Amino acid sequence: MLMSSADRPAKLQYGPNGFRVLSGGHFVLCAVTGEKIPLEELRYWSAELQEPYATAEIATKRLLGKA
Repeated sequence: MLMSSADRPAKLQYGPNGFRVLSGGHFVLCAVTGEKIPLEELRYWSAELQEPYATAEIATKRLLGKA
């Protein structure tokens, strides 16, 4: 059975000012919580660590080494 792009996470390359879609999908998984983040709602990520975050609070804790 084939999965549609809506059923699988996208693969992204994160930069300091945006991200580039490497393979199709409609969401990514938060690196800390595993929560699905729709691409249109993705606002927080680390270009250095190449990982997305669901909220500013989660991103801040992760980048401070507390998550």
